[in-house]
Amino acid sequence: MRLEIGNFYVRNIIFGEKLSFESGILTINKDEALTYIRADERITEAELYIAKPGDPIRICPVKEAIEPRVRPDGRGVFPGYTGDLERAGNGTVHALKNCSVLVVGRHWGGFQDGLIDMSGEGQKYTYFGQLNNIVLVADTNEVFEQREQQKKNDALRRAGHKLAEYIAQCVKELKPEETEVYDLDAMIRRGADVETLPSVVYVMQPQSQMEELGYNDLVYGWDMNRMVPTVMHPNEILDGALVSGSFMPVSSKWSTYDFQNCPNIKALYREHGKTINFLGVIMSNLNVALEQKERAALFVAQIAKTLGADGAVVAEEGYGNPDADFVGCIVALEDVGVKTVGISNECTGRDGQSQPLVTLDEKCDAIVSCGNVSELIELPPMEIVLGELEALGRDGLSGGWAADEKLGPSVREDGSIIMENNSMFCGDQVCGWSPKTMKEF
Repeated sequence: MRLEIGNFYVRNIIFGEKLSFESGILTINKDEALTYIRADERITEAELYIAKPGDPIRICPVKEAIEPRVRPDGRGVFPGYTGDLERAGNGTVHALKNCSVLVVGRHWGGFQDGLIDMSGEGQKYTYFGQLNNIVLVADTNEVFEQREQQKKNDALRRAGHKLAEYIAQCVKELKPEETEVYDLDAMIRRGADVETLPSVVYVMQPQSQMEELGYNDLVYGWDMNRMVPTVMHPNEILDGALVSGSFMPVSSKWSTYDFQNCPNIKALYREHGKTINFLGVIMSNLNVALEQKERAALFVAQIAKTLGADGAVVAEEGYGNPDADFVGCIVALEDVGVKTVGISNECTGRDGQSQPLVTLDEKCDAIVSCGNVSELIELPPMEIVLGELEALGRDGLSGGWAADEKLGPSVREDGSIIMENNSMFCGDQVCGWSPKTMKEF
């Protein structure tokens, strides 16, 4: 399966008369784009902004991030979700790089929403502070969930994905600046020089714990709560087969942008044929009941063993209850002789003294930590706020609070904030962006 991603590097974004891309400048006709978004009758308010690195902008509550892409052959970018159900991972797609579409609530936030700073001390906590962002700030008529801590955000998330495809139309027929090629032969049809190398699988555990449909990550438009672990080609993940959901403390979240650009997959690709034989991806999920967790771990271990994997890398989207899935999967793999490395964040409390994962096992002896979700972060006011900053404390965002006996409210009268790392949008970057390192004291 061969995937070619044609890259167009966005150096600046402006509003203008015509949607276009020229010499690194992305121009968007704001009125036309908003008209396109408002075609969904559920959208009651919508506005577009531009947020670039260094701008004095704070964005909250952020719900989703998507890289603008388009397929020259006219197929949908997200098969089974925004387009017809077709195979992903093969052919050509054009991508606007250094750029994302951010989806932000105009009024209402929730457990799964977060914050991004485009400058200052807070900029470093999330990858999206480094990007040129088209920010869709909108509200919907979904009043039934406005005051729910857990929201599906269906209208807003779909608007973001459609807007990302709409904007990328401007490069549909252009020649890319560069082309990334991802070409991985069938597992049983590789040369002897590759097959003598250690065989490695990448095990992904996207969020799928909500039994009610509409909250979980999607694969080809299918709710991942309704699946058992299976094998996927890594190109499928890089090519829109997975869409981010709306359930997870947001620093642990994998946005659709993260799936489209998954650094862990790209790193394994780079080592393929050099130091490892990258077999592909085992797509697992996260569950609630113990029996479901054990069943998923059994499936993963059996698939890995059947494929002849010598090693595995396991990454989880989440913490807390999902730690049981994460640890159980690693133990099951080790039990069948597959040497395994895990990638996760920790929840060690504000003082850093608590047990890092809900459950532990001595076989989990190679864990890459992406930081503590409970770390306190205090930031000064920002000149511009996109969205509604009050949502951080009012609406149950996973790292914010309305009041605290010692710390007071998360959002202070002067616009400064105090919160846990939990509220940084996709801040733990378990998918491979994380710049954090470990130190002994």
